Amino acid sequence: MTQDDATVLYEVEGGLARLTLNRPERRNALNEELIAALKDALRRADHDEEVRAVVLQGAGADFCSGADLAALQKISTASVAENIDDARSLMELFLLIREVRIPVISAVRGRALAGGCGLALACDMVLAARSARFGFPEVKIGFVPAMVMAILRRSTSEKRAFELLTLGDDIDAEQAQIYGLVNRVLDDEAFDDEVVALVEQFGRVSSSAVRLSKQLFYEGDAMTFKDALACGVDTNVIARMTEDCRKGIERFLKKS
Repeated sequence: MTQDDATVLYEVEGGLARLTLNRPERRNALNEELIAALKDALRRADHDEEVRAVVLQGAGADFCSGADLAALQKISTASVAENIDDARSLMELFLLIREVRIPVISAVRGRALAGGCGLALACDMVLAARSARFGFPEVKIGFVPAMVMAILRRSTSEKRAFELLTLGDDIDAEQAQIYGLVNRVLDDEAFDDEVVALVEQFGRVSSSAVRLSKQLFYEGDAMTFKDALACGVDTNVIARMTEDCRKGIERFLKKS
């Protein structure tokens, strides 16, 4: 298989790893092969010390339309054990995005639906083209957006999350930004350039500070306020001991 034939394309340039879901003829629908390839690509980027950030995007007109028809057919006939294995594989992908030490940014063109919407929201930041659409239509076929529910409830209010999950309607990028699902809405014509310009900002800040910040940010999810503060103390001390911090303080003092 050549790089162009891969279900996930992997490119690195200037400290940016670009991961492209490469099933445009299926609107980049999720299947076992794509999920496995995406996990491999994320781990590869995480182990590359030159990579400062990851951009996840879709080939063609859409970001990701959710599970493909073959996957849905398999679900309808699979055993309990097979369905558990299949669901856990997607769960592992969502967890991996948080475990990757560097920022993972989804760049959404076109539609991000069902599991594809969950994939976009699982990333640390979401950049959307103005024409992008987001939604969870699973309830229309009797399915439950169960795992993405955990992601959605952390991204928007309880009432808005419930509406999106139970009505199955999709929303545009500007509405998604109002709901807190999207960081920035970018014009379609300049989308690629503006994504690169934003992600390049990670090259101008401390990579160790960003990694420690990401780790602490998600570790705090299940903590009490007191425990989160205590964990913050530990991270604060670790950050003070890094070379980036020492050099940063030295530069700051010279300017003062």
